[in-house]
Amino acid sequence: MYFDDRAQSWDADVSKVERAQAFASKIINFVKLEPSFTAMEYGCGTGLLSMQLRDKFAEIFLVDTSAGMLSVLKQKIEEGGITNFRPTLVDLQQQPAPIGSFDVIFTMMTLHHVADIPSLLAAFWQNMAPGGYLCISDLVSEDGSFHVNDPTFDGHNGFDRAFIGSALVAAGFTVEEYAVYFTLSKMVKNQKKDYPLFLVIAHKP
Repeated sequence: MYFDDRAQSWDADVSKVERAQAFASKIINFVKLEPSFTAMEYGCGTGLLSMQLRDKFAEIFLVDTSAGMLSVLKQKIEEGGITNFRPTLVDLQQQPAPIGSFDVIFTMMTLHHVADIPSLLAAFWQNMAPGGYLCISDLVSEDGSFHVNDPTFDGHNGFDRAFIGSALVAAGFTVEEYAVYFTLSKMVKNQKKDYPLFLVIAHKP
């Protein structure tokens, strides 16, 4: 599995840490977080985003479909003595019952790997407490070159604002914030290319 194979070296990419820091800062600044809140990170990988938010929540469920990523995460939890993280191996789209009722759900660079976006947003709604917030960060629509070196990739080439906004509204959410907040740079065919990331914050009435 692609992510299992890359789990051990995942955290070595400084840009992954930087984008997690930037997104976490935006969440903290926009959502009025309470110490009693619970959260879920979907597509958590090795937990880089939740690490930035660990002191902001009473409990965080870190959910992923990659056992390899969660193995690295569990090692980090043990080494760091972290007591409020709950690593969870599950695919929400295949999970018929909610795994919790969370005040905040956040996900970063995961949606473009998901074929059925409406199904995932419906799962987020099902797992969110009334009044909760959904915070998403992902690629702005790109030319398909971001995953050019991965022949197994069969996801989306990012998303434009209209698509992600209409999908959230269709799922029942109210969109409260949208911004392009970070730029990733990577080498593609021996040339440096920039890929902007958006964030969108939506509210469950």
